[in-house]
Amino acid sequence: MKSLVVYYSRTDITKKLAEEIADKVNADIEEIKPKVNYQGKIGYARGGKDAFREKVIDLETPKYDPQDYDVVYLGTPVWAGKASTPLYSYIRQNGTNFSNVKFFVTAGGTGFDSTLKQLEDNTKKPQATLALTTKEVKKDDYSLEGFID
Repeated sequence: MKSLVVYYSRTDITKKLAEEIADKVNADIEEIKPKVNYQGKIGYARGGKDAFREKVIDLETPKYDPQDYDVVYLGTPVWAGKASTPLYSYIRQNGTNFSNVKFFVTAGGTGFDSTLKQLEDNTKKPQATLALTTKEVKKDDYSLEGFID
């Protein structure tokens, strides 16, 4: 089965998880690159505001087409109880092009349910979901069993 892992990560927590998933399932991996700067304190504030408003932003052209894959893993941090603006924008641009999806979400502590619902509302019902705190990812205190199987 041909798999693609697509993710956005501002602080490299979601990136760490994305790379592990891609390695374990032998998937291609796509880091979403926004044309908006979300780094630093100002970027953090802008990101929360944009996510809350479900703003669609411009992205760098992706390398891979999700239509070419049997399964697409979509990864995002939680921003203001929603998916990060870059991943949300990617989904809005490709929402009908996913055969099967699996969602992985990272957060400091809350916002998982609302983020997963937003992802499902804009794509389709996922085959599986994974929600991990920043602390769990940093300490490698999780299992991918049941998510990547």
